Amino acid sequence: MKNLFYYLSALLLMVSITACKTTTAQTTTDITGKTWKLTELNGKPIQLKNPKNNPYFKLDMNGMRYEGHAGCNGLGGTFEIKPDVMRIKFNQGMSTMMACEDLDIENQFTKAILAADNYSVNGNTLTLNKARMAPLAKFVLQ
Repeated sequence: MKNLFYYLSALLLMVSITACKTTTAQTTTDITGKTWKLTELNGKPIQLKNPKNNPYFKLDMNGMRYEGHAGCNGLGGTFEIKPDVMRIKFNQGMSTMMACEDLDIENQFTKAILAADNYSVNGNTLTLNKARMAPLAKFVLQ
């Protein structure tokens, strides 16, 4: 009887630990419904001429749409996500076409989003990646 109690206690402990880990992973890797501000492109910190125009994007699960600001132009479109394997695909969307002082960063930002096929999350940092190459872009939670 004592052994049965020991085994049941151990099983209950393992189930509790597994449930806690699963819940934590789901809350920390959910990137939807949040605003992500660009900090790096191709491994280098961004250097903006006008810091108030920092690029950002947000994913909306209603309609599977992304929207954001690339620097001076708005952008948006649809996306596909598989959070269980951290895969993402941004579909070509639309963008305004105004000229601006940080146009090079804006173009790199747009290319990085469209090239990404997976992502990783570390605390409040989101990284968009292509295959196993170096990160395309890094973002912080705004």
